[in-house]
Amino acid sequence: MAYQDTQLTRQQSQVVSTNKVLRNTYGLLAMTLLFSAVTAGAAMAMGVERLNIFVFFIGAYGLMFLVHKTANSAMGLLATFAFTGFMGFTLGPILNAYLALPNGAALVMNALAMTGLTFIGLSAVALVSKKDFSFLGNFLMAGAIVLILAMVAGLIFQIPTLMLMVSAGFVLFASAAILYQTSEIVHRAGETNYILATITLYVSIYNLFVSLLTLLGIMSSD
Repeated sequence: MAYQDTQLTRQQSQVVSTNKVLRNTYGLLAMTLLFSAVTAGAAMAMGVERLNIFVFFIGAYGLMFLVHKTANSAMGLLATFAFTGFMGFTLGPILNAYLALPNGAALVMNALAMTGLTFIGLSAVALVSKKDFSFLGNFLMAGAIVLILAMVAGLIFQIPTLMLMVSAGFVLFASAAILYQTSEIVHRAGETNYILATITLYVSIYNLFVSLLTLLGIMSSD
C-alpha cells in the first residue's frame, strides 16, 4: 500500500513538473516570437540589406551556443532574447524582398498562417495523443546533416530544383522537430529545461516559416 502511494505521489509530481515546463516553454516562446516580430519590423523600417551568409551563421550559431552555455542561469533568458531578436532582425530584409512582389503580402500572410496552423496541429498531436516521438531523434540528426550539405551545395551551384528540395526538406525537418521536442517535454525523456525547449521550438518555427515562404514564392506566378 505504501509502495502504491509512493508511486502515485511520484506520478503526480511528474505531471505537475511537466505541466510547469510546458507552461514556461509556451510562455517564453510567445514572448520571443513577439520580440522577433518587433526586431523584424525594425529591420524592415530601416531598410536593412540581407546579411552576408557567413555573418548570419556566425551570429546565429554563436548566440545559440551562448544560450546553451547559460541555459541554467538567469543569463539564459537574456541570451534567448538576444538570439531570437537577431533571428527576427534577419527576417526583415527577407520580408521586404517578398513584400516588393505584386502578390508579396498574400505570400507572407499565407506562409504565416500555414506556419501557425502547422505548429498548433503538431503540438496538439503530441500533447493529446501523448505518443512518444523519441524515435525521431535519429532522423533529425541525419536530416540536419543532409540538409546542411544540400543547402551549401545549393548556395554554391545555384540550382533552383535543389533549393526547392531543400526548402521542402526543411518543412519536413521542422515539423518532425516540433513533434520530437513536444514529446520530449511530455515524457520527460530528455528535456526539462524550458529555455532549451523554447529555443528548439523557436528554430523549428523560424525554419518552417522561411521554408514555406520560399516554397510559396517559387510556386507563385510572381
